[in-house]
Amino acid sequence: MRKAFTLVEIMIVVSLVVILAMLAAPGILRSRVIANEGAALGNLKAINNACQLYHMNQDKYPDSLVTLSDATPPYLDATLASGEKQSYRFVYVFVSNDSFTVNANSTSTGLLKGRYFYLNESGVVRASSSGPAGPGDEVVK
Repeated sequence: MRKAFTLVEIMIVVSLVVILAMLAAPGILRSRVIANEGAALGNLKAINNACQLYHMNQDKYPDSLVTLSDATPPYLDATLASGEKQSYRFVYVFVSNDSFTVNANSTSTGLLKGRYFYLNESGVVRASSSGPAGPGDEVVK
């Protein structure tokens, strides 16, 4: 009667587990990138909404994201106003009283690196996969 597994059987099982892990890893990593990009898009929309509300109340766009969180009541949460949230760095630029831009740049590297996003006062989000996005890049739908 057989009481233990042979070395060959154990090696086959380990090999199968390794192969299955190798097949599943890219999908798991890609889902994380998609989740981070979705969070960045949501944060860009929150920044845009806060800027539009500020503009309606003050007749100009804010000088910085911190201005939005320091207002009473705050237009934006302090974490997002600090400029970095959920693997993205948000760079706000006050252009004029009626214009601003925001770039969302991925802080992840390697396989977890996501797309770059751009937003201005129009509320249209644009994306680039090669570097910081700008007004000429493709529109995110």
